[in-house]
Amino acid sequence: MPDDLPVEDTPRRLTERVALRAPDVHNHTFRRWDAYYGVVFAATLVFVLFASDPGPALRALAVVLFTATIPWYVFVGRPVLRAEGADQRRSVRYIAGAVLLFLIPSALVGETRIAAFSLVPQCFILLRMRWALTAIAVVNIAPVAVWGLWAPREPPELFFESLSAVVTLTFSVVMGSWIIRIIDQSRERAALIAELEASREEVARLSAAHGALAERERLSREIHDTLAQGFTSLLMLVQAVESEVEHDVPLARRHLDLMARTARENLAEARALVAGAGPADLDGGSLPDAVRRLAARHREQTGAPAVVEVSGAVRPLPAGVEVVALRSCQESLTNARRHAGPDAAVTIGLGYGEGALRVLVRDTGRGFDPLARHDGYGLAGLRTRAGEVGGAVRVSSGPGEGTTVTVELPVQAATEGARSAR
Repeated sequence: MPDDLPVEDTPRRLTERVALRAPDVHNHTFRRWDAYYGVVFAATLVFVLFASDPGPALRALAVVLFTATIPWYVFVGRPVLRAEGADQRRSVRYIAGAVLLFLIPSALVGETRIAAFSLVPQCFILLRMRWALTAIAVVNIAPVAVWGLWAPREPPELFFESLSAVVTLTFSVVMGSWIIRIIDQSRERAALIAELEASREEVARLSAAHGALAERERLSREIHDTLAQGFTSLLMLVQAVESEVEHDVPLARRHLDLMARTARENLAEARALVAGAGPADLDGGSLPDAVRRLAARHREQTGAPAVVEVSGAVRPLPAGVEVVALRSCQESLTNARRHAGPDAAVTIGLGYGEGALRVLVRDTGRGFDPLARHDGYGLAGLRTRAGEVGGAVRVSSGPGEGTTVTVELPVQAATEGARSAR
């Protein structure tokens, strides 16, 4: 009986992969079944040839009929047994012919009943349980009944033959039923394994898709926080130069120098982004130094005051925390340049606590309503970054009241996995 199980809800490629990994045991060992059937047939034929009962003519008829089971098995039974998925009509037709070729010689020569050891397994392999039990009952009981009616038998002989048939039938039913249950259980487990393989394949696909989406979001944040902000600064400087080139050439030249420096910094950030490294401002320096450079660039670009205040014991922090802190300052300064107004003063605070780093960016600009709908990506990206290292973001603002952005970053919660924020 083939062990390949049709699992309709799994991909064909998965079925092929499972088949390659665990080949069909029945087909793989079918020659052993052939050998087993051959041994049983040869042993039965030897017993029939040397049987003393009945006479030579009936024994010859039994040998001829029993020998006919060979082509019946080879040309009819073997293809049915090896077919994937039992065709019940073909199976019933083959078993009926095999039982008929078995019953007549077994009724003539009792030794022929040894062939039941090869016929009974085929009944369980090919037929449904109810039909299989009916067939083996006929195989075990009918030969003895016909044998007893064929010629008068002594009561003891008839009793022992009948008892042997009952024991053989009981053994066949018990062992066959047990084997069928094992086969059914194997089928269920094979189906579960195939479903598990399909589930694992789907999980792998979804994991890859999720990883690609997460990487795309990370790149989007990096581009927004670095290149996009640098280009925004360049545009603001271009506008300033256009208004100054006619009447204030020295100031225009200073802004041109600042444009060149901003472009170089943007190029450095682009290279770091391609290489997968951290922010260029943190390369070889501390977080407070990087924030002071941000404040200096803000003062040069806007002319508005920008002060950095550091409290607590300055120390190196996990890379993920420092990256999020620096990006928070960059985003807050960008928002101040865009929305706070040209003269808004900015204060940046870094508070090194025992188990957390606090980043506070306050401006004295126009402010806004935090409850109103905003289409910008900056604050949403800032909250996402902070959440990746277990932090939180608070925004306090109001029309005409300025804006304060506070980022709390727990130092202990920042793990190596959080360094992916780079």
